[in-house]
Amino acid sequence: MVDRAPVLVIEGVVKEYGDVARTRALNGVDLVVGPGELTALIGPSGSGKSTLLNIIGLLDRPTSGRVVLGGKDTTDLDERELTTMRAHVLGFIFQFHNLLSAFTALENVMLPAWGDRGAPTREMRAAAEDILHAVGLADRMHYRVTNLSGGQQQRVAIARALVHRPALVLADEPTGNPDTASSDEVFALMRKFNRELGTTVLVVTHDSRIADGCDRVVELVDGRVRSDHAR
Repeated sequence: MVDRAPVLVIEGVVKEYGDVARTRALNGVDLVVGPGELTALIGPSGSGKSTLLNIIGLLDRPTSGRVVLGGKDTTDLDERELTTMRAHVLGFIFQFHNLLSAFTALENVMLPAWGDRGAPTREMRAAAEDILHAVGLADRMHYRVTNLSGGQQQRVAIARALVHRPALVLADEPTGNPDTASSDEVFALMRKFNRELGTTVLVVTHDSRIADGCDRVVELVDGRVRSDHAR
C-alpha cells in the first residue's frame, strides 16, 4: 500500500521577533503538503516566505505552533535531533549554490552524507555518481565546481539536494538567474525528479512562469496564507 500521509504539516505557526517591540512575521500559518506535490510558495517581499521556509527547514523555530515533517513532530527536538532531520529528511536548493569551490562536483554532492557519517563510503560515492548522471554531468563530475558554468553549478546543487532521496526538497528562488534558458533548465530538472521519483518539492519563487508550472500555488501575504489552489 502506498503511503499517502502528509510529508509536511504546519499548524498555527506564529513567528515573532524582538524583545520589547514585537514584530510578527508569521501569523498563524496552516499548511499541509502531501507526498509527490510540487508546490509554489509565492507572495510579495516581506510576506514571510523566507521566514516560513527557514522554519520548515528547521533552521529557525516558531514562536508558537508546530511543524511535523515526515510524520515526526519537531517541536521538542533538540539541536542534534534537528540537525539529523535536516540531513536525512530535507534537501535544500538555493539561488546561490553554496558549493565548496575547492571540491569537485562529485565531492560536493557527497558532502552532506560525508559530513553526517564522518567518512566517505563506496555506497555514498555510487549514489553521488548516479545522481550526477541523472542531471547530465557524468562528464563533469571530477571537475572543480569553479571550472563549471553557472548552469552546471546549479545542477550540482540540485544533485546534492536529491542524492539522499529526501522526503521534502525546499527550493529558495532556485531559478533566480536572469538567464531564462537557465531558469527553465533548473525547473525542468525539479519537475523531472518530482515526476520520476515522486520527490515532494516546495519552491519559493517570484517567477509567475515557474508558479504556473507547479501543481499547487500557495500565496502568503502579511504572514498569512491568503490563497491556496491547485493549478
